[in-house]
Amino acid sequence: MNAHTDFRPGTGTDATRRQVFAWGLWDWGSAAFNAVILTFVFSVYLTDAVGDDLPGSISASTWLGWALGIAGFAIAVLAPVSGQKYDASGRRKRSLGVLTFATVALMAAMFFVRDDHHFLWLGLVLLGAGSVIFELANVPYNAMLSQVSTEKNIGRVSGFGWSMGYFGGIVLLLLCYTGFIAGDGDTRGFLSITTGDGLNIRLVALLAAVWFAVFALPVLFAVPEKPHQRSDDDRRVGFVESYRVLWNDLKELWNEDRRIVWYLGASALFRDGLAGVFTFGAVLAVTVYEISAADVLLFGVAANVVSAVGALVAGRVDDRVGPKAVIVASLASMIVVGGVLLVVSGPLMFWVFGLLLCLFVGPAQSSARTFLVRITPAGREGQMFGLYATTGRAVSFLAPTLFGFFAWWFGADRAGIAGLLLVLASGLVALLAVRAPERSVVG
Repeated sequence: MNAHTDFRPGTGTDATRRQVFAWGLWDWGSAAFNAVILTFVFSVYLTDAVGDDLPGSISASTWLGWALGIAGFAIAVLAPVSGQKYDASGRRKRSLGVLTFATVALMAAMFFVRDDHHFLWLGLVLLGAGSVIFELANVPYNAMLSQVSTEKNIGRVSGFGWSMGYFGGIVLLLLCYTGFIAGDGDTRGFLSITTGDGLNIRLVALLAAVWFAVFALPVLFAVPEKPHQRSDDDRRVGFVESYRVLWNDLKELWNEDRRIVWYLGASALFRDGLAGVFTFGAVLAVTVYEISAADVLLFGVAANVVSAVGALVAGRVDDRVGPKAVIVASLASMIVVGGVLLVVSGPLMFWVFGLLLCLFVGPAQSSARTFLVRITPAGREGQMFGLYATTGRAVSFLAPTLFGFFAWWFGADRAGIAGLLLVLASGLVALLAVRAPERSVVG
């Protein structure tokens, strides 16, 4: 097997700039869930306000970690089934629409989570269910990349979508901060929204839902459904059978090139650790490092900018030294910086080392994709990235579960950092055993 092959997406030869832009707008809109709901606003509201007086010895942060852990397990179970159904039915765009607006509905329902610990369970259920459906929506969305790109521009199109997600998060976080959260006292933001019963944050959840809905619409109108081409092997499989198909694919890969299998496992580990850094960073900023809930949004803006810059710079380094070196250096640096965060205290230290941590997140995420591209056999890109998504979901419960376990075991939210570092270290060790892609000149 040739270890390095050209990446050929295949079906986007007639895609227009309008279609590419419409596709990227979904990523821009999806920042409403990633940045506002999951990371910087609603999750912080659950732990810092709704659950701050939760009775019992288990903190709201621990419950959040476990809730997201359960959600991750559900994603791992459902992802193989849903991905195969999208391919078998030929209804990729319809699946994207249904899953997107189901996520929007759950986001809108978060308006009913009042600032009272009795509503914590409702908030956790909505956040967990939203996480599952949102991640499943990403499967058909990412599959549509081949419909809006060609062999010559897939990197630029993919990078455009990635950057749209970062910058969409920045714009929406600034709107939320200035309009609903900035300031002190009983009313916040230039809209002077009352903080009573958490109304200002609950309205942010509604704004995020509307934001996602509006920017998700263009792709559903501009990009046509991919024509479904039946083959002799094209068949719909049931829930159990889908895992038999997955197992057969893995056995085939093991016999042809075990490096791919090892990389899928290693990348699943460190990608889960990277996700955990963003998921729990805002929670730790408030509960451990004494940053106000309002200033967390400013940190979120800075974190997105730093991560985007890191990814852009790493793209050039990747072409010079290869993706493995970029990923190894990024993970090792994150582990060192995370170790420092375990012992330092105060807002200033979090701003310095938290942003330094984010500087290495973008490069690791970006080069993780190019590593797989470089070792993928020609003509099997769809299968490889399907397995890439599936293996990632299969361990997506590890970081939140270990964060919750360490926070519970040591009785301190700060200790949850050790759980995240353990996942990153496991991924780094596993990656070191994987042979780097052969160097080749990229045209």
